[in-house]
Amino acid sequence: MSEKLMILPSKDAERTRLISIPDDYEAHEVYRFATGLIAGIEEKIPDYDWDDIIEALEEHGFSEVEFILGPEI
Repeated sequence: MSEKLMILPSKDAERTRLISIPDDYEAHEVYRFATGLIAGIEEKIPDYDWDDIIEALEEHGFSEVEFILGPEI
């Protein structure tokens, strides 16, 4: 079975993240769920960082995936 993945983009390429999606989430709902979760963190924790976001995502079965971003073309 292949792993479902989602990119969390950033204007700063070094802050772009790749996360695995739990099997119980449908592709059409996962983006809305993840962005809603991140928006909630932004409201609750004004000086949030990536650790706050990934912790909340991991509580729902997501996990960060290491990747190498290729050079700019």
